[in-house]
Amino acid sequence: MPDTPGQPAADLLTLTIDGIEVSVPKGTLIIRAAEQIGVQVPRFCDHPLLDPVGACRQCIVEVEGQRKPVTACTTTVSADMVVKTQHTSEVADKAQHGQMEMLLINHPLDCPVCDKGGECPLQNQAMSNGRSESRFRDVKRTYKKPIPLSTEVLLDRDRCVLCARCTRFSLQVAGDPFIELFERGALEQVGIDPDEPFQSYFSSNTVQICPVGALTAASYRFQARPFDLVSTPSVCEHCASGCEQRTDHRRGRVLRRLAGDAPEVNAEWNCDKGRWGFEYTRQADRLTVPLIRDRETGELHEASWADALSYAARGLLECVARNGAAVLAGGRHTVEDAYAYAKFAREALGSRDMDFRARPSSPEEAAFLRSHVVGRSPEASKRGVTYADLETAGTVVLVAFEPEEESPIVFLRLRKAARKSGLRVISIAPFTTPSVVKTLGSLVRCRPGAEPAALDSLELPDGAVVLVGERLASVTGGFSAVARLAERTGARVAWIPRRAGERGALEAGLLPEPGARDLPEILDAAYEGAIDGLVVGGLDPADLPDPMQAREALARVPFLVSLELRYSAVTELADVVFPVAASVEKAGTFIDWEGRERPFAQALTAATTMTDLRVLHTLAGEMGVALGLPGVDAAQAELLGVAGSREESSPSPDVAAPADRTLAPGEAMLATWSWLLDDGRMQDGEPYLAGTRKLPRLHLSEATAAAIGAGPGDLVRVGSGDAGSITLPLVVADLPDGVVWLPTSSPGSHVREELGAAHGDVVRVALLRPAADAAEITGDAAPAGDLQPDVQEVSS
Repeated sequence: MPDTPGQPAADLLTLTIDGIEVSVPKGTLIIRAAEQIGVQVPRFCDHPLLDPVGACRQCIVEVEGQRKPVTACTTTVSADMVVKTQHTSEVADKAQHGQMEMLLINHPLDCPVCDKGGECPLQNQAMSNGRSESRFRDVKRTYKKPIPLSTEVLLDRDRCVLCARCTRFSLQVAGDPFIELFERGALEQVGIDPDEPFQSYFSSNTVQICPVGALTAASYRFQARPFDLVSTPSVCEHCASGCEQRTDHRRGRVLRRLAGDAPEVNAEWNCDKGRWGFEYTRQADRLTVPLIRDRETGELHEASWADALSYAARGLLECVARNGAAVLAGGRHTVEDAYAYAKFAREALGSRDMDFRARPSSPEEAAFLRSHVVGRSPEASKRGVTYADLETAGTVVLVAFEPEEESPIVFLRLRKAARKSGLRVISIAPFTTPSVVKTLGSLVRCRPGAEPAALDSLELPDGAVVLVGERLASVTGGFSAVARLAERTGARVAWIPRRAGERGALEAGLLPEPGARDLPEILDAAYEGAIDGLVVGGLDPADLPDPMQAREALARVPFLVSLELRYSAVTELADVVFPVAASVEKAGTFIDWEGRERPFAQALTAATTMTDLRVLHTLAGEMGVALGLPGVDAAQAELLGVAGSREESSPSPDVAAPADRTLAPGEAMLATWSWLLDDGRMQDGEPYLAGTRKLPRLHLSEATAAAIGAGPGDLVRVGSGDAGSITLPLVVADLPDGVVWLPTSSPGSHVREELGAAHGDVVRVALLRPAADAAEITGDAAPAGDLQPDVQEVSS
């Protein structure tokens, strides 16, 4: 008799389904109990991760003692219940056939051209649980199609069976109720408010869970048939969530991605960026052959791999013999590639100067990562925090972390726990963001730089979890305050960076040891001539705290070797450029924010590039060093040894927060973070995804706006020293006085490049132009302030 292992017997109920006894927990739905004994009851509206609704009526079964059939997806089991499905009940079978006939009355017979054709539940169940011929002889209802719900999602209304999967997902899971069922009876249909486009970071999930092809992806529509595709399990490369995916490709080109089923990580969901942001690998500036700079003309020219490797080896050996060399690798590498960079620095260059943090960072952050993050994987340490822990924690504190923007699956877990178990979410930030509103959270409002004071004043119950974002590296004393909070309250701490490879790079040792140079110091040394060589991988100066200074430093270093996917600002300065494989073109492992290994297989073959690991292994060989990393397997074997020999503890950071700065008239503290959909190069080539980006706006409090004579919609300019400026329409919001908020890297708002500033820096704000003139320039009206915080004030 099948039952549920590990479940107390007192909590189990025994029933009979089609003559087979099964024991299941109390509250189990009939449709789930049937699945445990291998009985598949047809369904359309049912989804295990959505609340039951009984909309499609396809799962009707017979229950002894009930005066009429019931829906298996909404009826819970009871002790000694006797259920008969379509396999043993003529009543259930006839009801299912009748309901299928009803659903097909107006459904178009366009399976050969429908994107869902070949993988469609309606197709399958029409064959298994429907009539062989239709008795309907009238004219089918038709609608104009497709209807664009957004630039990404298209609706064919005549295919819809009103299962409400899309509307329930949007409301229950994503918290974005932009899509809804309108009208009643025969006129009922899915739609959106004309003034509220389906602008959700998770809209792509509605396309995948739609059981009939009513919702389709604009980028994939009519591109291929499912049986023409080759499918490869993969892991998303965009953020640290570690989402399971399936990459579908044809003739060497990725055509779509689908969310994989990983209950411990992303369940069955993806964000839109992870699902649709894969065209960046096919852009015209993709590097396919090595490049060498001619020392006489200063021009880059194509070279063979042998010549480029030989040239790079000679140059680096000369650097090592003089002032040495260093390694800078961005945070998007697999753990195997990151380990190759770290080992190359130590053994081929004889250097401890290396860093993966291509963003604002600090020695305080490095000390925190060593003491509170390294080695805390779900498998290796009970101290680590997992996705499951977020759902069972009584309180989760967000510090310099915006989950919906920086790690969307973390946001979905927090929202689920807030809805289902009453999780208390507390955000320490300048204002209440949509993440806090959708997780029913509260705000501890503080100015940028005042986070340490907020943390020191916080009282937490047992079992609390603190989620720390990388933005805290810009706040002096921030990580030290987190360490004190954890020690004082017993709260567990997790660090959630934005990039997929940062946790893996940390575990691989690609972090400067105490006494070694970090990224800012390496760039300073390059600028001053204190080092002669740099090996950089996947580095974008625009991501660095001072992009202009970074470019000048890279231009001054005598010998620069770059491993890159596409032509960039580094390419323009490099002496040797090696083209490397994209994540879809190699096998490897990302380590998500939990510390969980997320391995993936190679989907496509890159004929003219090599992986970073392979380039570094071969380059080291040219330099006379046996790096011992010919492939992924070798790196994984060595990484196991590194993890086993790692020290268990390191001193916590102890840095005092500076005194609060008094602002002069016209000055403000800068608050900034990146939106999920921004101007990042890994979103290039995807116009549908770009169409749902938020419009950048500048946020000020009412008092701060009044002090500069500005009102909603006015154009306000933000400047910083001798750097450039950013001008955007104003939104008056509930921020602390003396604070201005801007998105970090969005069209019209590139904070690091245009201001040379970071979160917590002082900038100047001034009215540029009234709203009437501003509308002429921007072409749209600024939205009204809609931030409604549940706020606890904290001063620094």
